[in-house]
Amino acid sequence: MKKQFNFYKILFLFLGLGLFISASAQEITVTGTVTDADNGEPLPGVTVVIKGTQQGAITQPDGTYSVQAPEEAVLAFSFIGYKTSEVAIDGQNVINVGLRPDVLGLEEVVVIGYGVSKKKDLTGSVQTVSADDFNQGSITSPQQLMNGKVAGVQITDGGGAPGSGTTIRIRGGSSLSASNDPLIIIDGVPIDNEDVSGMRNPLNVVNPNDIETFTVLKDASATAIYGSRASNGVILITTKKGKTGELKIDYTGKMSVHQPTEMVDVVDAGQYREMLGKFFPENTNLMGDASTDWQDEIYETAISTDHNIAFSGTVKDALPFRASVGYNNSNGILKKSSMERVTAALNLNPSFFGDHLRINTSLKGMSIKNNFSNEDAIGDAIAMDPTQPIKADEYDRFGGYYAWTNASGNPNNIAPQNAVARINQRTDLSMVQRFVGNFQADYKFHFLPELRANLNVGMDYSKSEDDGGVQTPANAAWDTEAFLRGGAYSHYAQEKRNELLDFYLQYTKPLDDIDSRIDVMGGYSWQHFWRNNEDEAYFNEADSEGSFVRDPYNLTKTENYLVSFFGRLNYVFKEKYFLTFTLRNDGSSRFSEENRWGLFPSMALAWNISDEAFLEQSSAVSNLKLRLGYGVTGQQNIGSDYGYFGTYRTGQPTAQYVYYNPQSGNYVKIPVTTLRPEGYDKNLKWEETTTYNVGLDYGFMNDRIYGSLDVYLRKTEDLLNEIPVPAGANLTNQLFTNVGNLENKGFEISLNTIPYESNDFTWELGANFTYNENEITKLTQVDDPNYLGVQHGGISGGTGNNIKIHQVGQPAGSFFVYEQVYDADGRPLEGVYVDQNEDGQINESDLYVAGSASPKYIIGLNTSLRYKNWDLSVSGRANLDMYVYNNMASNGAFYNKLQVNGNFLNNIHSDIYNTGFYDPNYFSDYYVQNASFFRLDNVTLGYNVNDLLNSGLKIRVYGSVDNVLVVSEYDGIDPEISDGIDNNMYPRPRTYMMGVNVSF
Repeated sequence: MKKQFNFYKILFLFLGLGLFISASAQEITVTGTVTDADNGEPLPGVTVVIKGTQQGAITQPDGTYSVQAPEEAVLAFSFIGYKTSEVAIDGQNVINVGLRPDVLGLEEVVVIGYGVSKKKDLTGSVQTVSADDFNQGSITSPQQLMNGKVAGVQITDGGGAPGSGTTIRIRGGSSLSASNDPLIIIDGVPIDNEDVSGMRNPLNVVNPNDIETFTVLKDASATAIYGSRASNGVILITTKKGKTGELKIDYTGKMSVHQPTEMVDVVDAGQYREMLGKFFPENTNLMGDASTDWQDEIYETAISTDHNIAFSGTVKDALPFRASVGYNNSNGILKKSSMERVTAALNLNPSFFGDHLRINTSLKGMSIKNNFSNEDAIGDAIAMDPTQPIKADEYDRFGGYYAWTNASGNPNNIAPQNAVARINQRTDLSMVQRFVGNFQADYKFHFLPELRANLNVGMDYSKSEDDGGVQTPANAAWDTEAFLRGGAYSHYAQEKRNELLDFYLQYTKPLDDIDSRIDVMGGYSWQHFWRNNEDEAYFNEADSEGSFVRDPYNLTKTENYLVSFFGRLNYVFKEKYFLTFTLRNDGSSRFSEENRWGLFPSMALAWNISDEAFLEQSSAVSNLKLRLGYGVTGQQNIGSDYGYFGTYRTGQPTAQYVYYNPQSGNYVKIPVTTLRPEGYDKNLKWEETTTYNVGLDYGFMNDRIYGSLDVYLRKTEDLLNEIPVPAGANLTNQLFTNVGNLENKGFEISLNTIPYESNDFTWELGANFTYNENEITKLTQVDDPNYLGVQHGGISGGTGNNIKIHQVGQPAGSFFVYEQVYDADGRPLEGVYVDQNEDGQINESDLYVAGSASPKYIIGLNTSLRYKNWDLSVSGRANLDMYVYNNMASNGAFYNKLQVNGNFLNNIHSDIYNTGFYDPNYFSDYYVQNASFFRLDNVTLGYNVNDLLNSGLKIRVYGSVDNVLVVSEYDGIDPEISDGIDNNMYPRPRTYMMGVNVSF
C-alpha cells in the first residue's frame, strides 16, 4: 500500500506540473490602439507581430488591433516612416502604443524643386524641418520656426518691433550690392524678395500655425533648377493640407507678455549734474530740476494674443480640405508700436480618375494693420538731457512737451528732441492686404502612366497704403519744418503683382533589365513682376492763393519678366548609385538682348555606401551616403528694372531754372522741372555663382545617431556692384555694373541623437555647426594695388562717415578703422593710432580691416525631453568670431557731447568712464567690439492630454520663455545686429507666453 500510494502521489505530481506548464503557456487576447505619438492620430495599417514568429495582425482604420499571444510574449509594432516599438505583454490584455516618426525616414518624401523626391534619392545638400521640430514659444513670423535648426542658415531679425523684418543668409552672402536673400517659395509660388510698403516682414503673409515643413536647398546641385533666383539658396515652405477622414478641428491660443530687458547705458541725472558742473560749469544754467529716465518713459510691458482655428477633413469622401483663420494682436515694448494681423488659408487637394489627376489649390490671404511708433524716439531718449522734464507749463505752444529752443523762441532743430513727444505727437498707421495663391494640376497619363504633366498657375498680390497718412501736428517741436509750416502730412500707396505660370512633363521608368530607374523632367516657367508706387507730402501752410503747399507727387511704375526653360535627369543604378543633372536657361528683361539669357547647369553624384555588401548587414551603420555636387546659379535681382539703358530722374524743386529779370533786378525761378540722367551700363549681365559641394549623410545604431557633413566652395564672378561715378559727371553718384569676384568656403555639420528612449521617457538632442569664410578676390577690371575698395556703412556722427569697406583679400563689409593705442593701464589714448605704414603721419593710408560683422562660426543647439504626458524643449544659438561697431558709444561717449556752443545739452554714454575722450574718435577700432554670443532662445514646458474622458478630445497646455538670456562680451544692449552697426536698435524683449492647443 505504501508503494502504491507513492506511485499515485508521483503521478498526481506530474499531472499537476503538466497542468501548470499548460496554463503558463496559455494564450490571451491582447487589444489596443496604435497612434502617432506626437499628435495622437490613429495609425491604420500598422503591423503587429509576436516577436520571433510570423503571427500577428494589422491595425484597422481607427488604429485598433486584436491579437492572440502567449502571456509572456513580446509584441513588435512597425509602420513605414515610424520607429519600430517592442512591448512585453506581461499578462496585459490592453496595450496602447504611440509610434514616433522615424526622423531619418529614408523613404520619406521631401519637397524639392518642381516636385518631390525620396530622401534616400537626394544627391544635393537638402535639409527639412518639419512641424514636429519647429521652435516653440511666441512665434509671430514663419522664419522664427526654423531659426537655429539648419546648418549653414543664419537668421537675424531686425529687432523687437512686432512682426519685424528678418535677414536670412544661407552659407553667407554671395553678392555685394545685389540681393543676398534666398529665394522663398510658398506652396509652389516664388514670392517677390522686395519689401512691401507698410509691412515689416513680407513672410507675414503665412500664419506660422499653417506651416507643415521648411525645406532648405543649399548647394547648387539642389538650387540650380531655379537658376536665376537661386544663387543665395532656396527655402521651400509647404503648408498643411487636408487628409482623408472625419472632420477635425484644431484650435491654438496664446497670450504673451513682453518685457524690456536691456537699456543703453547712459549717465543718470545725478551723474550728469556732477559731470556738467565739472567740465562745463558755465552751462549749468541750462539744466533743469527734473530727474527723467527717458528710456524708461518710452518703453513699457506689452501684452499680445494669438488665435488660430483650423478645420480639416473630407467633403463627401471626395474633397480633402483644410481651412484656417488666424488673428494676431502683437504689441511692442516701444509705446504705440503694434501689429494686428488676420490671416486665412484654404487648401483643397482632391484626386480624380483613379488618382490619375491630382489637384492642389492653395489660397492664403492676409490683412495687417501696423502702428509704427516713431522709432527716432529711441535715439532721442538716449541723447536727451536727463535733468529736463517731459512736460512743463511754459511749453503749451509745443503741446506742453519740453523742447530746446533757439534765440527766436522756435524749436532748435539740431538739439535732442523730446522722445515722449515724438511718440505721442505722430501718427503713422498702415493697412496691407496680401494674397498668395496657386492652382496646380498633376496628370498621370492613362495610356502611359510613367508620364506626368504638371501645370502650376499662381499669383502673389499685395496692396498697401498708409491708414490716414503719416501726420505731424503743428505744435510738434521735434519736427521744426512742420512746426514752422503749420504741420505736415504725407501719403504713400503701393500695389504689387507677381504672376506665375509653370509647366513641366516628367517621365519616370524602372529599367529592370539593367537594375536601374530614370526620372526625366523638362519644363517652362514664366514670371512677371509689376509694381506701382506713389507718394506725396505737403504742409498745412497756405501759399499766396490760399492753397496748401505741396511737394511733387511721385509716381513710379516698373516691371520685369523672367522666362525660363529647365530640365532635370535623375538616374539610379542598383539603388546605390545616383546621378542628377539639371540645366536651366533663364531670360531676364533686366539685361539687354545681347546679355539677356543665362545658362545654369549642375550635376551631382551620390553613393549609398550602407547598401554595399560589406555594410548591408552592419548593425552599427544604418545609413551612409556620399554626395558630390557642382553647379552654377545666377543673380539678376539688382533693384532696378532698367539698369542697362538710360533713364532720367525728376529733379528737386531747388533745381528749377533761374533767369534774371532786368526790370526788378531779381533772379526768378522758372517753374520747369529738370530731368537728370541716371547712370547705366549697357553691357550689364548676369552675376554667376559656382558651387562645389562634398557631403556625407550618416546614421548609426539604427539611426539613434544621424546627421550630415558638407564641405563647400562658392565662387561668384561678375559681381553686380555699385561703383562711384567720376566727379563732374552729370549723373547720379553711383553706377550699377559688373565688377569683381567673391568667394565663400566652409563646412557644415548636423548631429541628431536619441540618447535615451523608452515607452515613458525619450530624450532627443540636436546640434549643428557651420564654419563660413568670406573673401573678396577681385574688385576692379584691372589690378590696382592702390585701390582701397568701396567704402560704405554710414554711421551716426559727423557728415558722410562710412565705417565699412569692400576690399580685396578681406570679407565683404569689413570694418575699416584706425588701430587704437592704449596707455599702461589699458586706457585708450585719445587720437593716438598706430602708424601702419610708418610714414610719420596718420591718414587714410593707416586705416586697416578690424573684423567683420558676419560670424565665422554658427552653432545651433536644441533638446527635447518627453516623460509620459510631459514635454520640455530648449533651444539656443551661438555666433562666434564676429564684430559689431558700437555707434551708440562712439557718438555718445565724449565730454564735448555734453553741450553745443551753450545752446543746448546732450546726455552722454557711460562708456565715457572707460575712455575719457573729449572729442569723438569715430574711426578708432576701440569701438569695433567682439560680439560673439550665445543666446538661449526658448524654454518650453508642456502637458498633453491625448483622450480626455474617452471623447477623442486632445489638449496641450504649455508655457514658454523667449530670449531667456544672452552671454556676450559686447558692451551694447544686444550683439545680434544684421549689418553690424549698433545704432538706436529697437530692443528685443523677453517674452513670457502661455498657450493651449485643442484638437477634436
